[in-house]
Amino acid sequence: IEPELVLCSSARRARETLERLGLARRGAHVEPGLYGADAGTLLARLHEVPAAVPSVMLIGHNPGLQDLALLLSRPGPDVRELEAKFPTAALAIFAVPGPGWSTLDRGTAELIEFVRPRDLER
Repeated sequence: IEPELVLCSSARRARETLERLGLARRGAHVEPGLYGADAGTLLARLHEVPAAVPSVMLIGHNPGLQDLALLLSRPGPDVRELEAKFPTAALAIFAVPGPGWSTLDRGTAELIEFVRPRDLER
């Protein structure tokens, strides 16, 4: 399933990831403001996403992405793994409740899956 909207840092490696995933299409936005963004900046950007958009992918950098994932996560078994390390090329998938992205806040999302590159080697 492809995300409806992709928000990607303007950094070269992030854009290469976007290309390799085949997501550099109609819903992809390369945004300089995501380069090195902290969790608060990333959350503020998600708040700007229209409620009608059902899914969003962020392609960016640590520590901002890991901090955002930890901020949004409700307690759960995979959260401990997320706390330990959010390696390059990891993917955290969340279920986001509520009427829209503007209501996203601390502890409001459920971590559905956390996939690291080493998980794909099994």
